Amino acid sequence: MDFSLTPEQQELKDEARRWLAGRYPAEEWNEADWQELAGLGWLGVSAPEEVGGAGLTFVEEAVLFEELGRALYPGPYFATVGLALPVLPPAEQEQVAAGAKRWSAQVGTLVPDLDKVDAVLADGEAYGPDGYMIDGSIDPTRSLGRLMPSNSLLQGLGEIDLPRARAALACEAVGIAQRALELGVEHASTREQFGKPIGVYQAVSHALADTFAETELARSVAYWAAWCVAVGDEQAPVAAAAAKAFASEAAVAACERSIQVHGGTGFTWEHVLHRYYRRALWIEHFAGSAADNRALVAAALLD
Repeated sequence: MDFSLTPEQQELKDEARRWLAGRYPAEEWNEADWQELAGLGWLGVSAPEEVGGAGLTFVEEAVLFEELGRALYPGPYFATVGLALPVLPPAEQEQVAAGAKRWSAQVGTLVPDLDKVDAVLADGEAYGPDGYMIDGSIDPTRSLGRLMPSNSLLQGLGEIDLPRARAALACEAVGIAQRALELGVEHASTREQFGKPIGVYQAVSHALADTFAETELARSVAYWAAWCVAVGDEQAPVAAAAAKAFASEAAVAACERSIQVHGGTGFTWEHVLHRYYRRALWIEHFAGSAADNRALVAAALLD
């Protein structure tokens, strides 16, 4: 079976990388970019054409999630598209696709990007984010909040699709691991000690080789999960749990190795690596830790 990207999916990937490269990573989210995402069609990739979407599948969205992770995009794309969009009624999906409304959803007791959205899905109802508190988050570009709902805006909405959310985070984690690897290889190729690039030393090259192997495996598992979600395969819950567990740990390890390859520079506040590391840790622990997700896989296998 051929799991490579189709020409159309590769074109989407290339377009996303070009657009994101000139803007991110950035300390702050530029809210004006959200309307550009709508113009590019990224906000309604899997939404039906009759509500202004592209009518494509979650696999195409997975391509975008990987590139957004690689660019460390700080806007509420995961909250809106990864969590809320699939269970919104058509009128609300149309607003999302047009860039007119941003959503998040409550997972457990926590709501990602609560301070950047217009409405929150919680327990099958929609609430305005006017009453909330922002908790501390290890990733300052992706906040976590707790909703204190006052009045419901919409009722009778569906529950969020956790396998889809986990698959989206797995794809983000792959993008983070990929960028951490690129940064490590670039530094190892240009930084010299004793007249040689540090990449010739096994302690450096083997660490980067491990990251490469884990990133490629994480990408395979993440896109398997994305395909399962896209076609409604019965394995989707297990595939998504497995993908999130492996890819999130691979991203954390990739960042840690790259920081070590960079030496003292990698630990500085000015270097971008610590921000990738923070996002990787955020992903690892949101919607179930790696251990929690492996327990879901084990339960499915042993049932």
